[in-house]
Amino acid sequence: MTETEFKKLLWDSANKLRGAMSAAEYKFPVLGLVFLKYVSDIFEAQREVIRTRLADPDSDLFMPEDMRADAFAALSEDRDAYKQDNVFWIPEEARFGDLLKQAASPKLGKLLDDGMAAIERENDKLRGVLYRDFARLPLEDGVLGDLMGIVAKMKFDPTQDTSRDVFGEVYEYFLGNFALSEGQRAGQFYTPRSVVSVLVEILAPFAGRIYDPACGSGGMFVYSERFIEAHGGKKGQAAIYGQELSATTRKLACMNLAIRGIDYDMGQSHGDTFHNDQHPDLRADYVLANPPFNIKGWGADKLPKDLRWKYGVPPDGNANYAWLQHMLARLSAEGRAGIVLANGSMTTNTGGEGDIRTAMIKGDVVECMVALPGQLFANTPIPACLWFLSHNKGAGKNGKRDRRKQVLFIDARKLSSLIPGSRKQKELSEAEIRQIAQTYQNWRGTEWGEGTYEDVPGFCKSATLAEIEQHRYALTPGRYVGATDIEDDDDTFDEQMANLTSELSVLFGRGSDLEAEVREQLGRIGYAV
Repeated sequence: MTETEFKKLLWDSANKLRGAMSAAEYKFPVLGLVFLKYVSDIFEAQREVIRTRLADPDSDLFMPEDMRADAFAALSEDRDAYKQDNVFWIPEEARFGDLLKQAASPKLGKLLDDGMAAIERENDKLRGVLYRDFARLPLEDGVLGDLMGIVAKMKFDPTQDTSRDVFGEVYEYFLGNFALSEGQRAGQFYTPRSVVSVLVEILAPFAGRIYDPACGSGGMFVYSERFIEAHGGKKGQAAIYGQELSATTRKLACMNLAIRGIDYDMGQSHGDTFHNDQHPDLRADYVLANPPFNIKGWGADKLPKDLRWKYGVPPDGNANYAWLQHMLARLSAEGRAGIVLANGSMTTNTGGEGDIRTAMIKGDVVECMVALPGQLFANTPIPACLWFLSHNKGAGKNGKRDRRKQVLFIDARKLSSLIPGSRKQKELSEAEIRQIAQTYQNWRGTEWGEGTYEDVPGFCKSATLAEIEQHRYALTPGRYVGATDIEDDDDTFDEQMANLTSELSVLFGRGSDLEAEVREQLGRIGYAV
C-alpha cells in the first residue's frame, strides 16, 4: 500500500466510529483489527513460502511433485514451519479471512475477542498485549463488521512491510488527527520516520544494548533493527530495553516488536522513568529517545539527591535536563545517546538549566547538536533539535578521530520538503538523512564514514569548548556554522517565539504556584485574600 492509500483507509475507519466513541479511543479497536490483518497476511504469505520450498530442489523441504500436495497439507498446519521464520502461528479461529465471513454476525465482537485470546495462547510474547474489548464497544449492529471490511482492504506484503513501522503509523495518525489533546497534555509526540532515521544512521546501533526510556510504540527499536539488517546483521544481535509510562502504549510497543521476532525487555510494568525506573542497573551501548517535551511538575522535589543528577538538579518546571542526565547515567563507558528535545533546551537558562548545560559542556559529554527543520512533527508546531551525548569522545571504539573538547554543530533547518499530499508536514529525504549522518560519521572517523570531514559554512562546524564559552554555552547550531544567505544565523522568528512561549508557560505556572502559596500563608495568619 502507498502512504496515501493507507491513510485513506484509516480515515474511513475513523468515520465509521465517529459519534459512537470519543476520538481519543478510535485507535484502539482499529489497531486491534490492523494487527489481526497484518499477522494474518504474513501468515498466509508464509504458506506460499512453504509451497515454494517444497518445489525448490535446493531446499531441505523439497518433495517430488506427486508428494507435494500431502506434504503441503501437513506442513501448512505445522507450527514449526512458521516459527522458524519468526512468523506467528495464527489459529484457524483467529484468521482474519475466516472472521470476516462472520462480519454480519451479532457475535462478531466476541469472536474477535476469542480470536485474540487464541493468538495470545499460541504466542507467549503476546500474552496480555492484544486488544480484547471488541464485544464491549458501544457500536450499533453492523458497524464493527463494516469496520472490519474497511481494514480488509489493507494489504500487507512481508517482503516490504516488515520494514515499516505500521503500528506506529496508525498510532501517529490517530494521535495527530483525532486525539491531539491527549498527546499535548502529556507533551508526547510520535517521532517521524525521517527523524528516527537520522538518530539511527548517526548512532549506527549495529550490536549491543539499545535503550529507550520513553519508548512509545517502539519505533526507535523497529528502525534500529532495520539498520542492522540493512548492513548485513542478524536479528537478535542487539538487546532491546525499553520503558513506557502508558500501559496501553507499552502493550503497543510489545506487539510492535513481537510481530517482528525482536526479543525485548520492557521491564516488569509500565511506569514513570524518573520515579519507577525499570532498568536501574542498565548500562546501554546506545540510547535513542524522544522523551516528552518541556514537562513540568514531574516530581523533582522527591529526587533532590538522585545520583543521576551529576551535572545539577533539574528544575521541577521542566524535565528536559532530567531526561538528558537520566540517559547519560544509563550509558556505558563507550555508549552514545541520541535524544530529540525542544529547541529551547539549547539556550534556556530558566531554573538553573543554563548551569546544568554549562556543566555538561565542560564535562565534555555533549558530542553533536543538530537543528532540525520545522514542520517535521504531525501533531506539534514545536521546533525540535537532536542532542548526541557520549562519555568518551576520544579516538577508539567510537571513531578514529579524537574529538575531546569539541562539539559538532549541524544546522539542517534548510533541508526537508513537504510530504506528498500534505500542506503542512515536512520530511527529510533519504539523501538529506545521509548528508547529516555522513557529516557526523566523517567527523568521528567511524567505519560508517565515507570521507574526510570539513566545516561547511551554513551547514556544519566543529567548534571547540573555548568557542562555545564565547557564546555563553548556548548550543544553537546557527551560532556556530555561519550563514550563507541570511544575516541572522540564529533561530528563525517562529522558532524563537516557540522557545519564548514555552519558557513563558513555565513561568506562568510558577507564578500560579507562588500565588497559591502566598494566599495560603496569609490565610494562616488570618488575612484571607
